[in-house]
Amino acid sequence: MKVAVLGANGQLGTDLVEHFAACGDQVTALTHREVEVEEADSVRRGLAAAAPQAVINCAAFHHLARCEEDPRRAFAVNAVGALHVARTARELGAVVVYVSTDYVFDGESDRPYTESSCPRPLSVYGASKLAGEQLTFAAAERSYVVRVSGIYGRVPSRAKGDNFVTMIVRRAREQSEVRVVDDETLAPTPTSEIAVALRGLLRSGAASGTYHVACAGSCSWYEFARAVFDELGLATPLRRARSAEFPGPARRPAYSALDSGKLVAAGLPPLSHWRDALAAFLRHEGGDA
Repeated sequence: MKVAVLGANGQLGTDLVEHFAACGDQVTALTHREVEVEEADSVRRGLAAAAPQAVINCAAFHHLARCEEDPRRAFAVNAVGALHVARTARELGAVVVYVSTDYVFDGESDRPYTESSCPRPLSVYGASKLAGEQLTFAAAERSYVVRVSGIYGRVPSRAKGDNFVTMIVRRAREQSEVRVVDDETLAPTPTSEIAVALRGLLRSGAASGTYHVACAGSCSWYEFARAVFDELGLATPLRRARSAEFPGPARRPAYSALDSGKLVAAGLPPLSHWRDALAAFLRHEGGDA
């Protein structure tokens, strides 16, 4: 399979490129340098040269505070950019995958969100990603929207310079204590597992539509940090905190765990439980995660 990955040097993009290539696929890795998704001509040039059968759009403007400060850019990248990618994929006869987020939901649920749950984003980022979902479907019949939650991987986030795991380990080694919010619940998922699931989805022939791809179970950010501490034997005191202690311009959903049952119903294996996935990630990466 010939695959083009946009946002190929990000956390998820890096693992997608490596996994598809390791499985024998012909992969074209397209970073911000090669393709600017806000510009339709740039997208056409980059994808036409790759001549892919599948396009995976990981390009995103996902820094929450910056999205609030610059909504024009957030929608230019996450929504209009998605439209450009989907239109070009359709013109090339390729299937397109748009990677979206759990932040399209309002967090008022008390159980994992399914694909049929009604989105209600609380932030500019979430709203721009929801718009990207809709524009992807409007522009390309052969399309998948894949929502993920709390992703982390070997490569730091381009926007934040860290992922949650590496941030927690660094703080535990540099600070006298670490405080983490205990009132936001999610389904943390390593990018390596998402990469495996996305390749399986593309090869399955499953119907176009929205799919949630997240680890089983759920936890608060504090519980996630506690698991990292326990796995690595970190002795720094870890304290519970409330999200109100860390105010920011963007509202975050208090609950955003995702139910990946539709993926399993399509004949694909379920992702690991979040705790097992974290343990495997840390075994592979060691104390330098």
